[in-house]
Amino acid sequence: MIDGVQQPAPRRLWPLWTVLVVVVLLLGCGLPALLVVGVVRESGGRPTVSRIDAAASDDPATAVARGLADRMTAQLQRQSTALLGGDRAGFLAVADPAAHTDLRRRFAALRALKLTVWRAEPSGLPAPVVGKPGEWRLLVRFQYCFVTPDCRPSPVLIGTRWRENGDQPRLVALEESRSAETGTRPWEISDLAVAIGPRTIVATTPALRGKLPGLLAQAEAAAKVADGYVVAGSPPDRYRIFYAGRAEWQRWYGGGRPQWTGGYAVTVGGGHHEVVLNAEGLASSSADDLLRHELTHAASLPERGYPGRMTWWLVEGLAELAGAGGQPVDRYEGLAEVRKLVRGGWDGRLEGVTPADDAPAERVGGSYGVGYLAVRHLVDRYGPQRLLTFFEAVVHERKALDVAAGEAFGERWSTLHDECVAYVRAAAG
Repeated sequence: MIDGVQQPAPRRLWPLWTVLVVVVLLLGCGLPALLVVGVVRESGGRPTVSRIDAAASDDPATAVARGLADRMTAQLQRQSTALLGGDRAGFLAVADPAAHTDLRRRFAALRALKLTVWRAEPSGLPAPVVGKPGEWRLLVRFQYCFVTPDCRPSPVLIGTRWRENGDQPRLVALEESRSAETGTRPWEISDLAVAIGPRTIVATTPALRGKLPGLLAQAEAAAKVADGYVVAGSPPDRYRIFYAGRAEWQRWYGGGRPQWTGGYAVTVGGGHHEVVLNAEGLASSSADDLLRHELTHAASLPERGYPGRMTWWLVEGLAELAGAGGQPVDRYEGLAEVRKLVRGGWDGRLEGVTPADDAPAERVGGSYGVGYLAVRHLVDRYGPQRLLTFFEAVVHERKALDVAAGEAFGERWSTLHDECVAYVRAAAG
């Protein structure tokens, strides 16, 4: 926002925000056990449950907490079974009425996303809530799959609060996950409308429901392109895409992205990346390029993220290559920005082209364009498969650029770097 006027969204300015979900099992001193309850839809429709037995010699306070944890675990089992079975009344039955509004929203959103796996793993033992006698807080690691029942589940750590109630403690609230690494998932805080295709899931708010048919068609087309950029393993079982309105853009996954961001991909564990598009100012014609770009991140990046700013040009260049959709280099929309960057004092180093979060939109566009042109040169000279071999060595295996270049191309990286830069300068004119 500048002077209260919304500026046009940059045409092709889509940074990657890849963050690794770090799930910490918080165990207090003297509380070594981890209780685990997992509810998974098996082929026969029956849930499975597992738990690690308590230590044989607990002090009295720990024994009390462990007994309460057992009862909370039983409630989580009931709730998980109800959620997978579509039983909303059973899902709400373990909670106080004050929590029902939030729980109804979560239930509806998860069901709309075709939840197939939901595991609740209490982390450590419950702790009393200060100032609220009879209330306890328990960290729970939830794991989930959408549509595909045999996927590697994505984890999210959520605080739960409970009220003592005899043999059946009552759930008072589910907190937002608020992970510093990943942030709050859309299904935790928003009503969702969802469309599902053979390769993608697209979700947005009810207010933007009318966009879903077009977005789904664009996402399915983009998925076919992104599948060709899988570097290691198999393509994602489903590409997960969330289309954010203005308010949701500020809240989903923690918000706070640079002003020029049009979309990003977040790694959420289990081998999955979830893609977010900024509906504000995103024209339908731009969505095709943006979806190809972001889904290629989801297809090509490792779960733990990429090595950092020194390889930003390669990560974004590959995604821009996919986003460009095979068009000739002279039709790439960012050439004007590249030209301005090249003529404006760029030092000619690929590793230094990464834009700052507060960089002007023109500078950002130039940086993406440099990455695209460098990668395009490598593809034109060596072909896509050798480029992906180079990408895997650098981004997945974290090998030095010179080592990776020797393995993939049989050349020294210093020589290839200078060739890429010369190509960028020539293309910019």
